[in-house]
Amino acid sequence: MAPNNFFTMGPYRARKDKARLSVIDKYDVQGYIAAGTYGKVYKAVGKLGNDVDKLYAIKKFKSDSKDNEVMHYTGISQSAIREMSLCKEVKHKNISTLREIILERKCIYMVFEFAEHDLLQIIHYHSHPEMKPISQSTLKSAMFQILQGLSFLHQNWILHRDLKPANIMVTHDGVIKIGDLGLARKFSNQLQTLYTGDKVVVTIWYRAPELLLGARHYTPAVDLWAVGCILAELLSLRPLFKGEETKMDNKKHMPFQENQLLKILQILGTPTLYDWPSLNNYPEYPQLQRFTLFPSNIKAWYANNGGSDPNCFDLLSKLLIYDPAVRINSLDAMSHKWFLQSPKPVQNIFEGSTMKYPRRKIHKGDSDILGGANNSIYGGAVSNVNANSRANNKRKIPNSNNANIGNIGSINMNNMSNMSNSQINQKRNYAFMSGRGSNSSGFEDNSKRKR
Repeated sequence: MAPNNFFTMGPYRARKDKARLSVIDKYDVQGYIAAGTYGKVYKAVGKLGNDVDKLYAIKKFKSDSKDNEVMHYTGISQSAIREMSLCKEVKHKNISTLREIILERKCIYMVFEFAEHDLLQIIHYHSHPEMKPISQSTLKSAMFQILQGLSFLHQNWILHRDLKPANIMVTHDGVIKIGDLGLARKFSNQLQTLYTGDKVVVTIWYRAPELLLGARHYTPAVDLWAVGCILAELLSLRPLFKGEETKMDNKKHMPFQENQLLKILQILGTPTLYDWPSLNNYPEYPQLQRFTLFPSNIKAWYANNGGSDPNCFDLLSKLLIYDPAVRINSLDAMSHKWFLQSPKPVQNIFEGSTMKYPRRKIHKGDSDILGGANNSIYGGAVSNVNANSRANNKRKIPNSNNANIGNIGSINMNNMSNMSNSQINQKRNYAFMSGRGSNSSGFEDNSKRKR
């Protein structure tokens, strides 16, 4: 006969914890491949059932810990909850697929499909030791797939807000995967402005001018500006607007990013009220008036960086229009004449390419999961490396500690694999996208709709 307290919460938790498999039981962790303010991303191989020998990327969120023991448990960060909730809902071939979420010893592990490359790595390979231009087929296919994934997000009322080459993954078979939804946010039926929840969004080099001018309300156009910056970087193999970020003195006052805006003005020229009618409504407009007037140099920049296709230049120009109300959207960009001319986009962005891109570096000796000496495996060879070498190649990720948890969409934490009710006490089942679409995610994929 069961004891009196058998059906109470305490024994129930104990039974669930005993039956739950550890992340080490499920995956053979090879080492970490990336590190940042959020924590670390590990490469792992499946050990059980259908996952045997399959590759995965495990994102472990940073916690206050020492020797694997959490010293001060502060709960689940708002950014982590937002990323988990959206990744559980979003299903698209050009967005990183979340396999499962594991909560173990008060640490969160998000298990994603593994991608062997990212665009930052590819750009670095083409620019070192000498410049090797990316082929038109690879460039066009990559851009089309980025727009395809972004179009799906926007049609389902999600802003990414941190698009950059480091967050655009590429699988071994050449499929683009948009990753890192930590700053992503739903933008329909908002209770507060987007600015209220996150005052700093998008890595500085890819930040749209309306954000630099202090916009309280903004649209999916901020993501399209970032796509324009990525296109320019794939063409020139260097960032288009490589400004220096002004650090915050305190959390209450957001500094004006003067140097970054200057880099934009020097290439695109100074905007006018004729080009951008709402320009004088932005909080930082008086700061803009202090700048010297610059002419547009974007045509000269394009020609100096080997650009010769007028259709490619036309798309780049439309992605980098100052006025967000006029800037091209993702669906229209996918229909642009550049994608209709030969060579046309293909599913495998590496198709026809002779380039052999190196595999990701794997850093061993991680005290969080593995332990042991600090060394690196790179293409099978073992050598000592600095554990921060991969992190130094990453673009800086903006601070998202102030993310607004109130508008994160449908969390539905009950469906999260291996997460107990006792450890998740956030509000549940927000009405994120009721009645849209017919796929298993509850989203509608209109990227193939007739235009």
